Amino acid sequence: MDDREPVGEDETEGHAVPRLSRAGAAIRGLAIDVTPLRESREFRLLQFGQLISLTGRQVTVVALPIQVYLLTRSSFAVGLISLVQIPPLAFFAIWGGTWADRFDRRRLILLTEFGLAATSVLLLLGALHGRPPLWYLYVVVIAQTAFFAVNSPTRSAVVPNVVGVERLPAAMALNQVMYNVTQVVGPVVAGFVIGSQSNVNTGLAIAYGIDVATFAGSIGLTLALPPLPPVRAAGEAVRSGWRAVREGFSFLRGKRVLVSTFAIDLNAMIFGMPRALFPALAVTVFHRGPAAVGLMSAAPAVGASVGALTSGWVGSVRRQGLFVIWAVVAWGAAITMFGLSGLGGAYFWAGLFFLALAGAADVVSAVFRGTILQESVPDSLRGRLSAIHILVVTGGPRLGDFESGTVAGLAAIFMTTADANLFSAITGGLFCLFGAGVVALVYPELARYRRPDALAAAPVD
Repeated sequence: MDDREPVGEDETEGHAVPRLSRAGAAIRGLAIDVTPLRESREFRLLQFGQLISLTGRQVTVVALPIQVYLLTRSSFAVGLISLVQIPPLAFFAIWGGTWADRFDRRRLILLTEFGLAATSVLLLLGALHGRPPLWYLYVVVIAQTAFFAVNSPTRSAVVPNVVGVERLPAAMALNQVMYNVTQVVGPVVAGFVIGSQSNVNTGLAIAYGIDVATFAGSIGLTLALPPLPPVRAAGEAVRSGWRAVREGFSFLRGKRVLVSTFAIDLNAMIFGMPRALFPALAVTVFHRGPAAVGLMSAAPAVGASVGALTSGWVGSVRRQGLFVIWAVVAWGAAITMFGLSGLGGAYFWAGLFFLALAGAADVVSAVFRGTILQESVPDSLRGRLSAIHILVVTGGPRLGDFESGTVAGLAAIFMTTADANLFSAITGGLFCLFGAGVVALVYPELARYRRPDALAAAPVD
């Protein structure tokens, strides 16, 4: 007879189940599902190529606002970076979606990667110049946005075909891990590189040079992909021009759940995205340098990465719409607390914590919104609907940059620059909370939405 202390057992229907085994199962249930990476070579190539490319892009995303702020000392000018991106984003995302539904998607990805690399070279040349004209930076950003607006929905449209619909939640979570890792590494690298140089222009040139170098890896992995044409039903007509654009928007008629996911994300990003304020907050509130801008830019991605890496549970959730609503509420609350943490000027690390918390909430919203979209759309329309989705998720933050920069600029008429930027952050978070409630009331279908039973196992409400 064994007289050792038992580890503990639970009785379940007459069977003894070790508690440690249950704990291990719970941990495995939280761990992210990497099955799509194991099973699909194409998904691996897409993910790792984008990991390399977006890491460099995120270096630029931090470097450019720093460069503009140093040239102008204006949060409004920083916010204007995002405003000038809205027209090319809207135009080329919509047309890029039609191209992704008509042509080989691998070829489109490759062409746009070369275009993005060229715009990064132009930013590098501007930094080497020393003090490039502000208009030059805005024009390069417009061109960069045009290529990105075609590249991103094309990549998204490929995913369901290479992983299978049943693996979509796991693939969406893995995509969020990849994206948020780049948002951690890129900003931290940018802040360190720029802040470590005695000459800021030298630091900016190195940062843009890193972005240029990353395209070698992403283009090489794209070349290794097989052709990726869109899948069409037998006899399905291939539309082009405005007819194709109208067909994409016509699909949304009556799809109130899809429309509501766009509306609630726009609300979160327009009102609750204080990114344009980071350079001014670093200098005037937290009294720190470029490294602080990098840390603030990376903090939401740190939280999002943790949230994505513990997302093994997402595949079993049926009430995905309700989770989206609560995730946006959590985002707005965390952004409000970030603004409040700056009131004393000495709570920089608390501010980073709340930004990370916001990122963790956002990744939950992103996974479920992406899953709802991809499961609701036939492949022949995925390019166009992914384009509308990309327009929302990338256009929203850009409008948010302009909104927060404009509010800070107007508030600075009546208060100090530091207080004006804090006012913008705090009120943005509060409006986000209010907007989430409005969307939930206007679109009750979102809270009621349940994933089809055939695609969800062991539902969690």
